[in-house]
Amino acid sequence: MVKQGVAKPEPTGMAAGLNKGFIVTRRELKQKPSYRRGRKSERVGLVREVVREVVGFAPYERRMIELIKIGSASTFKRSLKLAKKRLGTHRRGKKKRDEMSEAVSAMRRKA
Repeated sequence: MVKQGVAKPEPTGMAAGLNKGFIVTRRELKQKPSYRRGRKSERVGLVREVVREVVGFAPYERRMIELIKIGSASTFKRSLKLAKKRLGTHRRGKKKRDEMSEAVSAMRRKA
């Protein structure tokens, strides 16, 4: 199975070597739905935006926003620690901290 964008060299027809194998013509296959996994659609984005508007922030998210609003490096780091504790991984914590800092900057733009 060849992934999109990766060109596989043509087989040589020999039984040994890097590009060994019988020479065949490759078929163009339709892209699998699994390749689309993780990509956010327009509808999902809209639904999440409406839910966020209606429901607001979770208590830990509000606490993170308060820490980010203070603006010092130590509180920025503490907000990451809080997010990591609640969400489980460093990557998720960083993503959440970025999301909350974006929310703070949106609030500042609005005011």
